[in-house]
Amino acid sequence: MYKIKLTKIAIENLGKIEKTAKTQIINKIELLKHEPELRGKELKGILKEYRSIRAAGQRYRIIYKINESDVIVVIINIGIRKDGDKKDIYELMKKYIKIGLLDE
Repeated sequence: MYKIKLTKIAIENLGKIEKTAKTQIINKIELLKHEPELRGKELKGILKEYRSIRAAGQRYRIIYKINESDVIVVIINIGIRKDGDKKDIYELMKKYIKIGLLDE
């Protein structure tokens, strides 16, 4: 079983989400304790080291990274998928990577 760790960004964004969706997201995060590599999908391009899983009626995405050596799933970010919007979770992730916000 994997441990779950949330980044500061993920904690902040989770705190902004309304209660019903937040509960669904937390339940989905709990599922990642078991076989996280079989859940979600591998991302591509600049996000290739991360995985994404849908939550809360497909609107939200949980972006995570699996640390096999420490048996930890790191929840990197949580946000809404809005294709073409600058607040789209994937666009924000790309921006965070470019400015070095996600460097561990």
